[in-house]
Amino acid sequence: MTRPALPPRYATPEPIASGGMGEVYRATDATLGRTVAVKVLSERWASHDEFHARFLREARTAANLSGEPHVISIYDVSETGDGLPFIVMEYATHGTVGDRLERGAVPSEEALRWLEQAAQALDSAHARGVVHRDVKPANLLIADDETIRVSDFGIARAADQDTLTEVGSVLGSVGYMAPEQARGEPTSPASDRYALACVAFELLTGRRPYERESSAAEAAAHAHEEPPSAHELDPRLPTRVDAVFARGLAKRPEERHPTCAAFVGDLRAALAARPSTATTVAAAPAARTVHHTTRYPSRPRGAVLLAGVAGLLAAGAALAWGLNGLGGESGSATVVLTQTVAGKERTVVVTQTAEGATVERTVTSGGTGAVGSRSGESGSSLNDRGFRLLQAGDARGALPVLESAVADLQGSSSITEAYASYNLAVARFANGRCDGVVELLDRSQEIQGERKEIDRLRKQVEKRCQD
Repeated sequence: MTRPALPPRYATPEPIASGGMGEVYRATDATLGRTVAVKVLSERWASHDEFHARFLREARTAANLSGEPHVISIYDVSETGDGLPFIVMEYATHGTVGDRLERGAVPSEEALRWLEQAAQALDSAHARGVVHRDVKPANLLIADDETIRVSDFGIARAADQDTLTEVGSVLGSVGYMAPEQARGEPTSPASDRYALACVAFELLTGRRPYERESSAAEAAAHAHEEPPSAHELDPRLPTRVDAVFARGLAKRPEERHPTCAAFVGDLRAALAARPSTATTVAAAPAARTVHHTTRYPSRPRGAVLLAGVAGLLAAGAALAWGLNGLGGESGSATVVLTQTVAGKERTVVVTQTAEGATVERTVTSGGTGAVGSRSGESGSSLNDRGFRLLQAGDARGALPVLESAVADLQGSSSITEAYASYNLAVARFANGRCDGVVELLDRSQEIQGERKEIDRLRKQVEKRCQD
């Protein structure tokens, strides 16, 4: 590799990396006595007069971001003696996140810390009207203090131009490219958020979400295939992460998280979730049992089931459960609800028959042992607990738990707040209450967008709660 004709100030340049856009050198800034990285645009790109000028302009624009947290510091933008544009920036001693991924998946806490820092840099750039367009592990540098620096804002923006379509060149990184970007459509902050979700998937599983043998096949998978299950790739990851990635990697930009920070926040909440354990409460021996059997047609996963059960809850209330599919089985056909009356306490045994399998749960809808806020319990954990109570038919017990969850999550704009708001709306409505239900549905929809479940419940609320 021929060393570039850099100004004498940048002494002893040594090549440390190369790519489609140019080469990177480690050099010594003789004036300030510090080690720097110098990125020199390759001659093949510099020969495009329009790109040459745009590169310099965008690089100087990117330099204005240098003061933002976790954005690489740019010290100088100029040209070599033979007319090649270059950028001088801080030197990251620990390489890139891409280098680290060569050893496999990253521990979740370290991955989250890096993602939070990258998200802060990207959200700051978006607030100033700058879209990166090439977020990938190789552009996430690990600085001396082992924190992240996002680099290459200028090059990424300059390269994203319809006029630069040289045969055989690929602008951007297919493994992290949003579907709209691959199609040549306008990019937006949502495109960067998609790319960050791809990076997160790789950090946690050790592989890209749509990894294929060829770039063409990988690009097609980004455009047409649903995201794979991170939990199936690594069973140590909780199943809840799959829902976060489903939104982060949504095909339509408007369906993704509103910010990079919101995506990482949801991912942290999902990783913090603990596996649930069923609670069994035995019925009193002398209890009188009354059986109510209701048959339902098979419903796809994600459907909401609202079943009226006389005498189980307050008159006129509906039992809301199966928010994301009862038991998760698409073939559910029969649900048997058995009400046991033993004094003032009522115990409900729910038996689900699906594809020949029987699942039996026993919970208590009265008493104080199963409800109420636990000391130090997070809003995400409270929402999970309230959701399980709803699934088991205990809307009364779920109500105070979900009230606490919404209070804790209020204003976070996370997907967990959206779920908790919806669950609380269901619990209030199931307990015969109309107060605040519409507002809770509005908040859930504001965060996660249009959902059939929200529309369905809203129609029931309007019908029952109208004056």
